[in-house]
Amino acid sequence: MRTKLNIFCGIACVAVATSLVRADKPVPAHPNDLQYPKLDYKIPPASQFREVLSNGMVVYLAEDRMLPTFDLHITLAAGSAFDTKDKIGLASLTGEEIRDGGTQDLTPEELDERVEFLAAELYTGIGETSGSAGVAVLSKDIDAGLELLISVLRYPRFDENRFRLAKEKRIQNIKRRNDGTDQIERSEFNFLMNGEDHFTNWYPSTATLSAVTREDMLVFHRKYIHPGNMILAVAGDFDRAEMLKKLEKAFANWPAGEKSPRTFAKPEFEPKPGVYVLQKDDVNQGRVTVGHRGVLRGSPDEFAIQVMNGILGASGFRSRLVAKVRSDEGLAYNTGSMFGQGIYWPGNFRAWFQSKSNSCAYATRLVLDEIERMKKEKVSQADVDDTVNFYVESLPQRFESKLAILETYTSDEYTGRDTKYWLTYVENLKKVTPDDVQRVAQKYLHPDQLVILAVGDAEAIVTGGYDKAKDLHFDAFGPVKRLPLRDPETMRR
Repeated sequence: MRTKLNIFCGIACVAVATSLVRADKPVPAHPNDLQYPKLDYKIPPASQFREVLSNGMVVYLAEDRMLPTFDLHITLAAGSAFDTKDKIGLASLTGEEIRDGGTQDLTPEELDERVEFLAAELYTGIGETSGSAGVAVLSKDIDAGLELLISVLRYPRFDENRFRLAKEKRIQNIKRRNDGTDQIERSEFNFLMNGEDHFTNWYPSTATLSAVTREDMLVFHRKYIHPGNMILAVAGDFDRAEMLKKLEKAFANWPAGEKSPRTFAKPEFEPKPGVYVLQKDDVNQGRVTVGHRGVLRGSPDEFAIQVMNGILGASGFRSRLVAKVRSDEGLAYNTGSMFGQGIYWPGNFRAWFQSKSNSCAYATRLVLDEIERMKKEKVSQADVDDTVNFYVESLPQRFESKLAILETYTSDEYTGRDTKYWLTYVENLKKVTPDDVQRVAQKYLHPDQLVILAVGDAEAIVTGGYDKAKDLHFDAFGPVKRLPLRDPETMRR
């Protein structure tokens, strides 16, 4: 249903673009010469949508009469952070089987048939620090959709056959953990930044999955899946007052249990700067990530950091890394940077690319040079303006539909973000100056603290030999520590 809406919106955008091309003004010779009307997008405040049911459940509602549809999304205060080490995988399995395992009144097959009959989307899942559930139906089927969602969430069957198949599938997937360099790079960088013992690096094994029982899922469900741990986003073709009544009735007799923690343990680990290379056979390109600790969300420098990182590598083709590594040198298709501003612990700054094995050292030098340049040279006002405009013009995409607006606000409610954040977002971005960008680059970019990770043909990456820098080897960035791939079963070495 969301796909249909996206197609509809895409057609509308094409129509608007076509009308612009047909205007009297001549077509610019280059995309950079395009002129756009001033964006005057007003973000609706969260208070406009927020309600609290009699049981204390927070609900964000928005009428949306554009299409005869109904969407309800629930943010759940449940996560794999609550797993124990001997049963890693319990939360994720529970999240999957709430939906796939049927209900007290419906077998899994009957539930699937019911969902298909309604042309509905019904989903549940649990990630690291939160879960989600929801239903999407035509507005004529709101009552049936609500009933089905409540039945799934409150009375899951946890069918033994579906549960067994889910575990077998996950155990089979364990064997493929080292199949792709992208997965290896992602997991290894997280180990290098957060250490071996943080829950973000707890991977299910055959032993921990086998230890999970149906009773474990029932216990987890009773503890975490209840109205006290839910925040709702509801959008669609309905009357607001009537929908509040429907929600009151739907959740009226479901007791709210004890609320789960909304904070999580930070990594008790300090990353060790250095150069790390992992051997992956049968690949002719290397993946390289360089990075270090970032900051917590809500820093006084939050917006200056965002603009600084946008100029460096996060604002598309105009960012320096993309312009230099991809456009000018043709060394990588995918490159960029992000500066993590974490919710529960400091995020990570990282820049990345994928390139031919023998050009990885040269591309890494280009990336490091651009990081140093951010610290040493003041950016231009034009750089700041372009990047601020990039973020300002991207803002409406976050609020492209009523449901997207509500999901943003439910996420903020769950994580405790200031309710004024989005209302002052544009204003705060536009306050950033070139001096601010240089100041935060000097304060928060630390070339001497970089973890440099490469995954691929280790010998070719280390040796280098690219035409433009034949004598540049990977050990130019520090002593190379070659690491074996982790055991896919245990994710240990």
